[in-house]
Amino acid sequence: MFRLIDIELHKLRNSRASKVLIITYFVLLTSIALIAAIKFDIGPVQFHLAEQGIFNFPYIWHFNTFIAAFFKFFLLLVIVSMMANEYSNKTLKQNLIDGLSKKEFVLSKFYTVILFAFISTVFVFVVSLVLGLIYSDYNEFSIIFSDLEYLLAFFVKLLGFFSFGLFLGVLIKRSAFAVGAMLIWFFAELIGYSVMKWKVFRDEEIADALYQFAPLNSMWNLIDEPFSRLNAVKTIASQIGEDISSDYSVHFYEIAIVLGWTALFVYGSYYLLKIRDL
Repeated sequence: MFRLIDIELHKLRNSRASKVLIITYFVLLTSIALIAAIKFDIGPVQFHLAEQGIFNFPYIWHFNTFIAAFFKFFLLLVIVSMMANEYSNKTLKQNLIDGLSKKEFVLSKFYTVILFAFISTVFVFVVSLVLGLIYSDYNEFSIIFSDLEYLLAFFVKLLGFFSFGLFLGVLIKRSAFAVGAMLIWFFAELIGYSVMKWKVFRDEEIADALYQFAPLNSMWNLIDEPFSRLNAVKTIASQIGEDISSDYSVHFYEIAIVLGWTALFVYGSYYLLKIRDL
């Protein structure tokens, strides 16, 4: 395992574009802290975002993992470019000539995906912990370390997303086209959901029940939007007679769905390499 990871890290160290994307990704994750500095005046009212409770424990685990997940596209570019470079630089064929099996080759990529997801999760944990200790109104140990399942959901979300990118990179061989294919798939899921909802079943509950199994939507479902949990938002909603209460918890059947897709993407990557004449 560590030998395979070392091979991939060596390739990344020699890729300037990958290093720039990785550094940019972690800088953006750190920039979540800049939200604390957002202040503006609305007439006589002074609004400081950090004082709205977004960095309170345990809410911060929900908020930061939801925001951080939007930056995953930078690492997606690294992953699909890893595969594109294998084809363009002929390193895939050379690795196989040097004795690496196709299974080991795919595992080396998947282990790198796991490493990216794990380091990202640890990084978000550290950033969130520091921000929470500075700004949170609640610093009891039991409160600080409650709701950590959002970090698990974040890890699984990245794992599934990057595995999808790996599969598309193997399938299409070109990084730009692989990213484009993911965008096309995203819109295909939305269109498919609309067709099921309005034309096929004409029933929102049935459409939702099926849509939860779509790859990208299942990843999105892991962490629900956190904004409607804020007291300020709830107050405004109650004043206009709206009920925005929802179930924000992480459901383990949703984690199982994403892990199922992850396994399929990794196996699909291996199967494609296995049947191809390289």
